[in-house]
Amino acid sequence: MKAVVLVGGFGTRLRPLTLTTPKQMLPVIDRPMIEHVVGWLGSAGVTDAVLALGYRPEAFTTHYTDGLCAGVRLHYAVEDHPLDTAGAIRFAAHEAGFAGERLLAINGDVLTDLDLTGLWDLHQESGAEATIALTPVDDPSRYGVVPTDDENRVLGFIEKPPADEAPTNWINAGSYVFEPSVLEGIPADIPVSVERETFPALARRRSLYALRSDAYWVDTGTPLTYLKAQLDMVDGTRDSLPPVHPGAVVDDEAYVYRSVIMDGAIIRSGARVENSVVSPSAVIEQNAVVRDSIIGSGALVQNGAVVADYSVIGSDVSVTPGAELGGVRLPDPG
Repeated sequence: MKAVVLVGGFGTRLRPLTLTTPKQMLPVIDRPMIEHVVGWLGSAGVTDAVLALGYRPEAFTTHYTDGLCAGVRLHYAVEDHPLDTAGAIRFAAHEAGFAGERLLAINGDVLTDLDLTGLWDLHQESGAEATIALTPVDDPSRYGVVPTDDENRVLGFIEKPPADEAPTNWINAGSYVFEPSVLEGIPADIPVSVERETFPALARRRSLYALRSDAYWVDTGTPLTYLKAQLDMVDGTRDSLPPVHPGAVVDDEAYVYRSVIMDGAIIRSGARVENSVVSPSAVIEQNAVVRDSIIGSGALVQNGAVVADYSVIGSDVSVTPGAELGGVRLPDPG
């Protein structure tokens, strides 16, 4: 199997973490997010993946100089201008030479345990032009809602309906299988949305199918979900990865609860870190408190400061001694 991975977005909702780093290159526990995503593809039998790049492509190309990521061969397709989701998939598939084959396409900011083999098999058995994975959510208003019939055929594709008007809570999970005919139907070199244009057209032709799955799934695009995805990996909700990197330093008199402490981070005596992520080389000084928040790479939370309530402190930012921050982002992303 071959795959297109959409990683070209600006990551606006995760600013200031993404002011200088693409979202999929942000660290998740012990490696960039993209390695978790591509490793999942590799476990399903994907041998080659093309990254559909737009924002800061050099962050990917200079990091994976040997052309391998989690054992999967990487290809790169860099857009000259934003092509939206369908346009990016078409462009990347052509750039990598995949356009004449059945292929997977996935959103690169989703962490999931979806059974990709099951998605591929349903697609083949149904004779679909495209097959998409669905996941249930409590509030479907932020997503594309996908009603289906008893044969798994998609009846419609409704992008971000009001919560009280959604016909179902099963939403687009960002994993697709495409026949070459789908790519052929996407216009070249112009922005085209797979959610608002391609999928509704396929649904009208009754050639779009869906696999419902309640497997683990999280869209990491907000501070809350980026934090949740990491804590899920260390508290047993999903995996059981070590929460404190061997290269981190946590003083014996510090208190760390349900948090991720990454490589090179330092937690000084008397500091408290709870339900938070402390990124590589960040420092939490004496008697500082970090609660339900994200501390960016190289950031400094000085003596006695409090950072709480889903605050996001950007890379190399210094929080002054004794400051009390709740629900803020530094620097202000504007």
